[in-house]
Amino acid sequence: MKTVTMNISLAEELKSFVDNRVKARGYSSHSEYVRDLVRKDELAAAQDTLRALIVQGLESAPGAMLQDVLSDFRMRAKTHKAKQHNAQNG
Repeated sequence: MKTVTMNISLAEELKSFVDNRVKARGYSSHSEYVRDLVRKDELAAAQDTLRALIVQGLESAPGAMLQDVLSDFRMRAKTHKAKQHNAQNG
């Protein structure tokens, strides 16, 4: 994966905090620490999206039962196969 450089400005207190976190948590660089923060935030965003989709599903009207969907699918497949057979032989 190609990397690009990104410069950020921090207040002195935040820079000291980052310096301390890098040392305390064993990161090899400030960049590694920031990449880890971004990955964790990316994961949190994905979890938020999943939670929202679950809530949306729970609040939506009931859907068709799986067995009904499968039965309909099988019926359509049989009909399609019969039409193909008739087209080849007819």
